[in-house]
Order: sequence, then C-alpha cells, then structure tokens
Amino acid sequence: MSSTESRERERARRHQLIITAARELAEAEGWDAVTTRRLAERVEYSQPVLYNHFKGKDAIVHAVADEGFDDLAAALRRARRTAGSPREALRAVGRAYLDFAVARPALYAAMLERETDVAQEKREDRPAAPRAAFAELAAVAGPGEGRDELDAEVIWSTLHGLAVLARAGRIPPRRQRERLDVLVERFATDAADRRKAGAGQDGSGTAGGGAA
Repeated sequence: MSSTESRERERARRHQLIITAARELAEAEGWDAVTTRRLAERVEYSQPVLYNHFKGKDAIVHAVADEGFDDLAAALRRARRTAGSPREALRAVGRAYLDFAVARPALYAAMLERETDVAQEKREDRPAAPRAAFAELAAVAGPGEGRDELDAEVIWSTLHGLAVLARAGRIPPRRQRERLDVLVERFATDAADRRKAGAGQDGSGTAGGGAA
C-alpha cells in the first residue's frame, strides 16, 4: 500500500469515527450535548483535526443523517422483500419505519426533524441515501397511474406524523399498530380501485369491453 493510500484510509477511518461518536453521543444525551469539543475529546483528536473533516456541527449532523437514511433504506428494503403480498409489503414497510423511529430517536431527528430547503433542491441533486429510502415507500404505494410518487409522499408524511406525535405523547404509542392498519386499508383499497379503473380503460376489465 502506498503512503497516499494509507493516508486516505486513515482519513476515512477518522471521518467515520467522528460520525459514529456523534451518533452515540446524540442517542445517549441528545443533540444539544453534541459539540465539537466533546466530540474531539471522545475520539481523542484535537478540534483542528476534527475541523479538517467537518466545517462544524451542522456538517456532522448532515453526515449522520445521510448514514441514517442508508440504514432506513436497508431496513425498509428488507421488510418489503420478505413480505408476501403488496398489502403485507406496505404493512411491513410501515412497521419497519415506525420501529426505526422508535429505536433511534436522535438519529431520526437528525434525518427528518431538522430544517432543509427541499423546495430549492432538484430531485436528482438530492443525496442518494434519502432517495433510496423514498424509493422503498414508492415501491409499496401500489400502481398509481403516475401517482406513485405522490402516494409515497402521503405515506411518508403519515408515518412521520405517527412517529413524531407518538414520541411527543400527543397520541398513545400503544395504538400504533392499529393506526398502521388504517393506513394499509386505505391505501391498499385505493390502489386496488385504481388497478380496476385502469383495466376498465383498456377494455380488459369491463363487461362491455368486447362489445361493439
């Protein structure tokens, strides 16, 4: 291994060490406890070394969030692929999403409870990790005649609202499974109706389709 490769590998190791330390500290004490000084102490590097990797706390939070979206996408993908029917896939993905939000509250906050100017971003310019997680939601939204992205946004908004409201004690956490059932029934029924409508439009699903 060349000296350049060795330095790059060491830099990548330090970079990941800082991200991991930030995640662990945030989960233990909350994001207010995450400061560059405490992170420098935790990873046993000077603050100038830390600033060679990140401009400041916001940049660290963004890096943690991207890693979190990778984890979320993987969890949703596993849930979707192990489900049998489209209905069960939606249920499994919804359950995996809510479980993720409960299990890693600080990570989830970094991902989805910080401000971001989404309106100014082109969709293709957004980081790959959030897009991968969103794609898993789109995959279980059902055939939407061009509405799969819109449906995925509504599913995502609903799951996010359930997660945040339950954590804040605004709705009883114990009834999350029932709420998920309502979401599945509404969207699974809507998707089935759209499939029937689509079949009717091409003449394959109506009683009079062959009459002329």
